[in-house]
Amino acid sequence: MVDFSLTGKVALVTGASRGLGRAMAVALAQAGADIVGVGLRGLGETEAEIAALGRRSVSLRADLSRREEAGAVAQAAIAALGRVDVLVNNAGLIRLAPAQDHSMEDFDTVLDVNLRAPFQLTRDIARQMIALGGGSIVNVCSVQSVRGGGEDSAYVASKHALLGLTRAWANEWGPYGIRVNAIAPGYMVTDNTATLRKNQAAVADITAHIPLGRWGEPADLMGPVVFLASPASAFITGHMLVADGGYLNV
Repeated sequence: MVDFSLTGKVALVTGASRGLGRAMAVALAQAGADIVGVGLRGLGETEAEIAALGRRSVSLRADLSRREEAGAVAQAAIAALGRVDVLVNNAGLIRLAPAQDHSMEDFDTVLDVNLRAPFQLTRDIARQMIALGGGSIVNVCSVQSVRGGGEDSAYVASKHALLGLTRAWANEWGPYGIRVNAIAPGYMVTDNTATLRKNQAAVADITAHIPLGRWGEPADLMGPVVFLASPASAFITGHMLVADGGYLNV
């Protein structure tokens, strides 16, 4: 089990104040990592959970839709805790609308948060990881990274592209000891699905296509993120680990 340990490591998690990001930040702290949490609200209540585990935490407030704020995150994280060994690009937005009605403002905002910010942050962190001799990057993709979706054009485009970046970076940075992988959650109980979950017919239809018979909870990503961040997955890179209850198998 020592291969799953992150003792002495520093993990940077975006969107760490709630939902999937909060669960993954706590999981990485449970594995021994100190945490830098990034988001509109920083770490929020997640900070207390991390402190209870005896780990250090730093809360950075940043609107990742703004290029200048996203651009300051890497330097601030390294200045705060000295290094970043694990980067989890989790923060994401979805804007639902039929394609013919999808505003360009919403399209640009979704791509800024879901794609441009991960590229900008990962580029900056990778420079430091190269100097350190390695690291682990985990991108939170989606089952929509390999599906067409519906009424979520910008989200689907961003998640397809993020999977492409995962594979490109794995090839490019592998020689530097940097592993780049992705987690693809299925339908999860989060703020992003709150509107969808009000549609009982849609919920019933989706659940019927999940072999495990339920939607995912944030805790369902705790094991996968520790696995991909830790030496337990030392020979895995360019991979997308699907956590969807079997949805894509149906």
